[in-house]
Amino acid sequence: MEVFDFIGTKLSDFLTYTGFANAEMGNWIMILVGAFFLWLAIKKDFEPLLLIPIGLGIILGNIPFKAVGLEVGLYEDNSVLNFFYQGVKAGWYPPLVFLGIGAMTDFSALIANPKLLLVGAAAQFGIFGAYMIALALGFEPNQAAGIAIIGGADGPTAIFLSSKLSPNLMGAIAVCAYSYMALVPVIQPPLMRLLTTKKERVIRMKPARQVSQTEKIIFPIVGLLLTTFIVPSGLPLLGMLFFGNLLKESTKTTRLAKTAGSALNDVIVMLLGLTVGCSTQASEFLTFDTIKIFFLGALAFIIATASGVLFVKFFNLFLPKHKKINPLIGNAGVSAVPMAARISQNLGLEYDSKNYLLMHAMGPNVAGVIGSAVAAGVLLGFLS
Repeated sequence: MEVFDFIGTKLSDFLTYTGFANAEMGNWIMILVGAFFLWLAIKKDFEPLLLIPIGLGIILGNIPFKAVGLEVGLYEDNSVLNFFYQGVKAGWYPPLVFLGIGAMTDFSALIANPKLLLVGAAAQFGIFGAYMIALALGFEPNQAAGIAIIGGADGPTAIFLSSKLSPNLMGAIAVCAYSYMALVPVIQPPLMRLLTTKKERVIRMKPARQVSQTEKIIFPIVGLLLTTFIVPSGLPLLGMLFFGNLLKESTKTTRLAKTAGSALNDVIVMLLGLTVGCSTQASEFLTFDTIKIFFLGALAFIIATASGVLFVKFFNLFLPKHKKINPLIGNAGVSAVPMAARISQNLGLEYDSKNYLLMHAMGPNVAGVIGSAVAAGVLLGFLS
């Protein structure tokens, strides 16, 4: 009988530790959110490399358990998930992602037409506009900065900055940033149509000049010096971005560039997405602040897209007819590479089947990567 009593007691205790016994409504809501992310990624093909790890991470992070001390939870010291999460919390995943981005990026379009750098810079108005609005809504300056960087459409930068300035909001900020990155094909085209005329949409730009290999090698060195001397606080992101690009363009370290841009980058993106998703426990995520963050993130993204398009329209007032820029590439000033540039291309072809804008759009697109990192460095320098 003692054996049966022991088994019965342990079985009863075991049942109290199951997820079914400890689940709350918030857990089920977040699990549905995670399933929705997976649906968007698999069914709708919205950034599957990002949304599948994040979606499964949201589900994983919201499986409730009562047992403490078993070292299984994200926030338990020495657990596997906690070890992976340190890359997010300490901010060393984002620079490694920037290393991969640099190793995969061709800056030729920007080098060939440097004035496109201004388009990428103009799109960063979304960040600073959202920052002012976040302050007006009652967020602390550090929190407002973390939220505003969503306007750059750059998930790693948002994670890096929020880990330094507003770690308590990092989960919501990261999920919001990646969500809007995935929804770029949904959000941007209506804005681009609204802000441009049919005549502007069919502007044909002259083919870019051929960029020499020497220019490609010099660019990351000069870019590193210029940006980091102005904004030293952006060194972790900018340094790794230009390092990765130099590995690619030097032609002497092709193997390292391939590793940084493929295997290493894939591993980091998987761990980053999974742990960011895991950090969205219902108790921390389902708050009124999260709703405000998603609202401000959308607003920042809209302002950034509109700023890029409207700046091109303004800039065209001072350019001769044969040098005018198609405003449809203004949306690419956000740093969702190369997705935003592909949207410029697709919309351009919709109105003129022979108007290929992709290479032109890559100029402001890669400028947006630099711009968002510089903006993050500016905010970090001011608020640290």
